[in-house]
Amino acid sequence: MINTPKLLAFSGSLRNDSWNHKLVCVAADAARKGGAEVTLIRLSDYRLPLLNQDDEPSLQTHPELLALRALFSDADGLLIASPEYNGSLTPVLKNTLDWMSRLAPDGSYQSAYPNKVVGLLSASPGNLGGIRGLSHLRDILTSVGSLVVPQQMSVNAVHAAFSEGGSFVDEAMNKRLEAMTDSVIKIIKGQR
Repeated sequence: MINTPKLLAFSGSLRNDSWNHKLVCVAADAARKGGAEVTLIRLSDYRLPLLNQDDEPSLQTHPELLALRALFSDADGLLIASPEYNGSLTPVLKNTLDWMSRLAPDGSYQSAYPNKVVGLLSASPGNLGGIRGLSHLRDILTSVGSLVVPQQMSVNAVHAAFSEGGSFVDEAMNKRLEAMTDSVIKIIKGQR
């Protein structure tokens, strides 16, 4: 059994002032309070080329790919805040997920997803809070062997959702977020 689950937290946005990055920061804090060790990253620090199987063998030593694979491999679970682009997930998030699913030709790396426990979040200034993209993300992660917890969080009218201290203005939102992160942590602890 794992005493301190290790989580990797990130958003699917490259934007500096991303609402989804802010949301995953709050989720990371909630997970730390719940007893997890959380590594928070920005995908903009790991600029992966578009996945093309013709180029894949020559890119296995790409420094950002190696660094990101190490982070994914070390994590017991993931917290992902996904912006919604045209009713789905962002291109950078899909490309990252695809790269992390690939096997290294020399066998040095396996898919990062089997047995990972994942919590999903989204934020949007619109009325739906990015929820349509989460169903696509859930389908992808489930198909590669991850266990996505049923509790997910989508935050609509996100521009008015956060206090200056970084938590939600509405205490019920904080409780929903804590329930989601607690679920991820409990499943990881019970799984191993």
